[in-house]
Amino acid sequence: MKKKSIFLLAATATLYFNNVYAQETPQDSIKTSSIDQIVITGNSGPKKKIESSTAISTFTAKEIQKQNPISAAALLQRVPGFAVETSGGEVGNNLFARGIPSAGAYEFVQVQEDGLPVFEDGALQFANADNFFRVDNSVSKLEALRGGSGSIYANNSPGGLINFITKEGTNDFKGTAKLETSTYGLMRTDLNVGGALVKDKLFFNVGGFYRTDSGIRKTGFKANNGGQIRMNLKYVFDKGYAKIYYKKLDDRNTFYLPIPLTNDLKEFPGFDANYGTYSYRTISQLNIPQAGGGFFKRNLEDGIHPKVDAIGAEFKYDLGNNFSVLNKMRYTDINMAYTGIFPAGAPKTAVAFANSNGITGNNFQYSLVSNGAAINPQYVQELGYWAIDKKMNNFVNDLQFSYKFDKGNVTAGFYKSNWKSNQYWNWSNILTTVSDKPQLLNLVDTSLTPNSTGYSKTYNGVTDMSFLLRDSQTQGSLNDLYLNLDYKITDDLSFNGGIRYSRDFYKGYSVNTTTANLNNSGLTTDGTHSFLTTTADDNMSVLGNKYNYWSYNVDKVSYTLASNYKINNENAVYARFSHGFRSPNEEAYYNYFTSTQDGPLKTVTTNQLEVGYKYYSRTFDIGVIPFYSTLKNLSFTDVFSDGTSENKFANTSNLGVEVEGYARLFNNLLEVGFNGTFQNPKYKNFTGKNADGTVFDYDGNTVRRIPKFYFNIAPSVNITKQWRAYVSYNYYGKRFQNEANTDDYVLPAFSEFGAGTSYQLGKIRFAIDGTNIFNTIGITEGDPRSQDASVSNIRMARPIMGAAVRGSITLDF
Repeated sequence: MKKKSIFLLAATATLYFNNVYAQETPQDSIKTSSIDQIVITGNSGPKKKIESSTAISTFTAKEIQKQNPISAAALLQRVPGFAVETSGGEVGNNLFARGIPSAGAYEFVQVQEDGLPVFEDGALQFANADNFFRVDNSVSKLEALRGGSGSIYANNSPGGLINFITKEGTNDFKGTAKLETSTYGLMRTDLNVGGALVKDKLFFNVGGFYRTDSGIRKTGFKANNGGQIRMNLKYVFDKGYAKIYYKKLDDRNTFYLPIPLTNDLKEFPGFDANYGTYSYRTISQLNIPQAGGGFFKRNLEDGIHPKVDAIGAEFKYDLGNNFSVLNKMRYTDINMAYTGIFPAGAPKTAVAFANSNGITGNNFQYSLVSNGAAINPQYVQELGYWAIDKKMNNFVNDLQFSYKFDKGNVTAGFYKSNWKSNQYWNWSNILTTVSDKPQLLNLVDTSLTPNSTGYSKTYNGVTDMSFLLRDSQTQGSLNDLYLNLDYKITDDLSFNGGIRYSRDFYKGYSVNTTTANLNNSGLTTDGTHSFLTTTADDNMSVLGNKYNYWSYNVDKVSYTLASNYKINNENAVYARFSHGFRSPNEEAYYNYFTSTQDGPLKTVTTNQLEVGYKYYSRTFDIGVIPFYSTLKNLSFTDVFSDGTSENKFANTSNLGVEVEGYARLFNNLLEVGFNGTFQNPKYKNFTGKNADGTVFDYDGNTVRRIPKFYFNIAPSVNITKQWRAYVSYNYYGKRFQNEANTDDYVLPAFSEFGAGTSYQLGKIRFAIDGTNIFNTIGITEGDPRSQDASVSNIRMARPIMGAAVRGSITLDF
């Protein structure tokens, strides 16, 4: 690992110094001053950042370009209050807002494009919101709101709003073209163009990207392959505007899961912690017969493969007498195939695994599926081959009327959203060697003959054929009224109040399953022997003909009250109280209506109090925001490797402070961006019984998977007006993987360094960006799908990506 780090640093330095040219151009600043910035997210209309009583971070297109994030989650790491796990790859990552625990995804925030959700619920099973969104050069701005008014302007978003605002055309035709490559086989092209078809009247913008790469973790195939295109057309008239737009996303991304490490979180022999993965080409194909007939075929190389079509429109009109109307609508259709390798616990010794499968003593033999050669491995690994198909659609319309008066404005709106998610699961388990280039294994009982019942424990490396099928549907029909008031008590003191009434209806169904085998199917395992000779098909799942229908209604009120005092043009303080909720998630509905639970299904309710101080100037920005939050009826819905789900409920509280700032020093020679979060999320009244009947008491324990302290600092030096260099430092504090806070589930703190340089030659920008340049083994999660902490000095965990360098050329025209 040290040699790789040195090589990558040397490559970065070489490219760094080779890009020095002398020409006077505007300085390549990393940050736009916040003093004049306008924000719209979580507000009834455009408002200066210093006058907004919200905790909101903003990133312009130029700032996003400078950071060059490898994923949407990597960009959101720069937002205080958001604890982000980026180890899953480009998509499928997790975000925890202000200490709110969850099973992952974007459960308590809403990810938006131009003020409407990417999909109404961003935490459906295997459908994280970032699966359906990509950051490219068509993004004009990111506004990330924490807490506050999030529950007033969106559903199920007490943790905040993440709003990506897309570019629109202007009278000046302009565009951006970018070509990017990397140390991991990346070839990416971005293009965005916009302008006027009719001056002052009709504008257009078209942008997108196409990318292919082999992945930082070595898969043996194209880990990421696909692209996106977005376009909009806007017509401006005397009293308003009308806009239509379309997005097409068709992308394949490999999802990375835990790998084996030693108990002290060092490299496990045969497994590269920085670049290795079980998701490898040698185990990519699955082809197994089904108990109901036919074969189920799947290819791991398709990974997470969403096909997204979204079409929308936006209309604003001045009604006169200070009244205006704004209507936004969008229809989104998603067809996603999801294929991933999920470890079924830690590796086991060859003897232990054979014994656990009913083979006594040393009467076992392992062999490679590829060539039949007998081998004697020390360890073997059972892996879940999880295949999920989701068909989803969402129609949303947000209609709002506004009235402006001398001291402020009033906005009233009606939000309507209908969404549907159909999903089909087909899960199997496979047996492999313990290596980052795994080989499929067969296992037989040598005390029996090949014709004996139960002689083989596998079928072409599959230990459990289609052991879990799920066919289910979830629908939501949301009907929300909201009202927001902005009122200026004086020129410097303002009041904000908002209320949202949600009358939402959820329903769905699940199909019951039974078990079967292939013993009497007439099929053979190898052309000779019947399926009586293997146990791999003994517990196959078969869909039945009984449907379990369910429904659940939400009748809730969210509200917020805030005041902002502008001390002067550079200083302001504010305070805000908000009350919101999150409806039960998809897995919670499934669990509750398909099994017997101890208590009623409830929504999660939140109360948040925050106060803040903001200082914005041309050379220095800082925001300090203490906050306190409580949650009730928080549900945990992790899906375990055997297909069962955790189902516990807890209350939590969190006291913390967010800090965000930027400084431009020494006549713009040095620029520093920084953000950090200090917090203390705790469980309250968290007692009960486990599935096995044992009693637990986690009251006062630290919330799982969320650090008490994390921060990012990114200094940069403008060596000349054209030449800039930077380093970045991310610190992610100690966490506990489980609610019990046991020592064997500790996730230690880690630090990650990045570095890069850029050179502006006229309208062309050359850049080199290095990530995790010292090859840190930083653990973001353990193995939440397995309840075993460790086995024989082995611990399953998911580290961040290894060191990588990307080089890009960008042309602005």
